[in-house]
Amino acid sequence: MRRTSPITVFLAALLAFGFLCFLLSPSSSAAAAPITDSSSQLRREDAAEHPLSPPTKPFLKSQTLRGDGQKAPPPVTHYNLNELTSTSNSVQKGERILILTPLARFYQEFWDNVVKLSYPHELISIGFIVPNTKDGNAAVTALEQAIGQTQAGPIDSRFASISILRQDFDPPIQSQDEKERHKMSNQKARRESMSRARNSLLFTTLGPSTSWVLWLDSDIIETPETLIQDLTAHDKAVIVPNCFQRYYNKDSKKMDVRPYDFNSWIDSATAQQLADTMDADEILLEGYAELPTYRTLMAYMANTQAPRSNREIELDGVGGTALMVKADVHRDGAMFPAFPFYHLVETEGFAKMAKRLGYAIYGLPDYFVYHYNE
Repeated sequence: MRRTSPITVFLAALLAFGFLCFLLSPSSSAAAAPITDSSSQLRREDAAEHPLSPPTKPFLKSQTLRGDGQKAPPPVTHYNLNELTSTSNSVQKGERILILTPLARFYQEFWDNVVKLSYPHELISIGFIVPNTKDGNAAVTALEQAIGQTQAGPIDSRFASISILRQDFDPPIQSQDEKERHKMSNQKARRESMSRARNSLLFTTLGPSTSWVLWLDSDIIETPETLIQDLTAHDKAVIVPNCFQRYYNKDSKKMDVRPYDFNSWIDSATAQQLADTMDADEILLEGYAELPTYRTLMAYMANTQAPRSNREIELDGVGGTALMVKADVHRDGAMFPAFPFYHLVETEGFAKMAKRLGYAIYGLPDYFVYHYNE
């Protein structure tokens, strides 16, 4: 039998020791990734600890085990809402934003615009609610693909968390054609259904760490990158920019802009008198010649030639295309009535409810966001 040299024995022992360490060490997926920047540090230190945490924060699966090898139960968690702020210094104070979007059709331009928002993405959570229809299925497929690319990309581009809900009721209008959606005869059923969807989304995703809620429609495809900072800087309980639309003007033979959202308004005596004559289940609508209210519409108060983006006006009704709300307004009970509330529903009913709770409503006539042009 041939004798084994000491060097061979040493190398074999070293190899066996290395193999044993490899077997016993945690896998790369379970091990914590090295902290390379402040964004990663914040995400790990401030992450949710268990699956019962609200979706305001990113969830990192815990590997904690009990003595018997089973996963430990989620701990009791305390939240001190007295320490939660919603201020004009939202970035400096690390205030969390919840972007909520009812989604019936997916536009890549919408998602690209959201990704470009300059507010720290680790402080942004996003929630979607999608109808359980064929179009809704297609929208979810496209949305999940876009989310997957963003959340697998650079750390600073990833959002804290993203939730997708499916409606548990059928929409009253199946078609997403713009003309069909905006028919006056369809408005009551459509907007009551939208209210139910908004409330479902809000009550499911609003967490105890949320400072602000930004309602952003899925067909808003262009906003300033500083949209969140610009709106929170006003430190208003409810504030809404002016929603316009870019289009090709056949008269001037060039691109132009026009008002789109007519649901942000200052009330009128005519509208109040109309409401007094209505049955309890009837609603007032804005922007229809068949129902003249003579309200002052923020859409027509814009100064497109010399805009002052910080100019504020007080409103009585708001649209929901890009609506910033302090989370405490929702916590106090202001939601989107799916029933005639003072003859108003959805976002206009929300504005009435917020005012009844003692909050003032503001609009920015010269601060523009842009709606998709079908």
